[in-house]
Amino acid sequence: MTKKIVVCGAGGFIGGHLVADLLQHGQPDIRAVDIKPFDQWYQLFPSVQNLQLDLQDKRACEQAVSEAAQVYNLAADMGGMGFIENNRALCMLSVLINTHLLMAARKFGMERFFYASSACVYAADKQVSPELAPLKESDAYPAMPEDGYGWEKLFSERMCRHFQEDFGVTTRVARYHNVYGPHGTFEGGREKAPAAICRKVIQAKMCGNHEIEIWGSGQQTRSFMFIDDCLRGTQAIMASDISEPINLGSSEIVTINGLVDIVEDIAGIKLNRSYNLNAPKGVNGRNSDNTLIRKYLGWEPSVRLRDGLEKTYEWIYGQMIQRKPEQQTPVLAGA
Repeated sequence: MTKKIVVCGAGGFIGGHLVADLLQHGQPDIRAVDIKPFDQWYQLFPSVQNLQLDLQDKRACEQAVSEAAQVYNLAADMGGMGFIENNRALCMLSVLINTHLLMAARKFGMERFFYASSACVYAADKQVSPELAPLKESDAYPAMPEDGYGWEKLFSERMCRHFQEDFGVTTRVARYHNVYGPHGTFEGGREKAPAAICRKVIQAKMCGNHEIEIWGSGQQTRSFMFIDDCLRGTQAIMASDISEPINLGSSEIVTINGLVDIVEDIAGIKLNRSYNLNAPKGVNGRNSDNTLIRKYLGWEPSVRLRDGLEKTYEWIYGQMIQRKPEQQTPVLAGA
C-alpha cells in the first residue's frame, strides 16, 4: 500500500514548512504541488516530487493525488486583510481546488484528506468588540462569515463533511488562526499583520524614518500562531479521530498596538504611529477557544508570541538587508 503524502500549496508559507517537517521526520515519499513557478516557491526541496499544477482544474487534481495515501490541502488564493477584502471573487474560486481534490480523493480511495480552513468562517456578530469571548467551534453558525474568503472556507468545510458522510472519504478540518513565522510573505499586498509590521519596523530602522502607519485603530485584538505550533497541530489533527472542524490557534491575545510594541522592542526602536482608519482592518476582536483541542489532543499551541516574533523578525531582516540599495522597498502602508 502506498504511503505517499501529497502537500497541495507546497510553494506557499505553511505548505513549504510542512514539506520540510515531513522530511525532517523521515517521510520518504512526498509529492509537493503548487501553481507557482518553482523559482517562486518559498521552500523547494529537490528530494521530493515537485509539480507545478493549477489545482482549480479537475485533471490536475487527479494528477496531484494519484497513488497517494494522504493529502494536505493548503492550496488557496489568499493573503492578509488587504488582499481578501479586495479580492473576494478570487478567494471564492478556491472552492474549485477543494472540490476537485475531494473528488479525486474519492476516485482513488485515499486514506485521509486534510483541509486547511480559517477563523474567517466565524460569524461576524461574534467579533464586533475587542473584548468578546474567544471563538468556539459552534460560533460558526448561524453562518455569517468573512465575505468571500470566509464563505469559501465554510462551504469547503461542509463539502468535506458530506464527502465523509456520503462517500466515506476520511476528512480532517482545522480552522487556522493567523499563522506566522519565517519563510513567508512579508510584502507585496498578501502579507499578514506580524510580517507586515516586522517589515515596516525594519524599513523605518533602515531608512531612518521613524514613522509607522497602522491599519485601523490599533485596538483590534487577535491571536497569532507560530508556524511550529501549526505544523504540530496539523499533523496531530490529521492522525486523530476528530471528524468535525476544530480550532488550531494560539489563545494568547494581543492588540495590534501591542503587536507593534513587541516588534519595536525586538528592533530596539520606538516609532511615531499614525492610524489609517479607512484601510482594511478585519473584525474588531478574534481569539481562539482551545477547549476542544485540549480535550481531544491534550495539547494546544503554546509558542509565546514574543519568541515567535523574534525568529520572524530575524528572518525578514536577513532577507531585507541582503538586498542591494536599488532593490530596497520604499516604506509602504499595510498591516
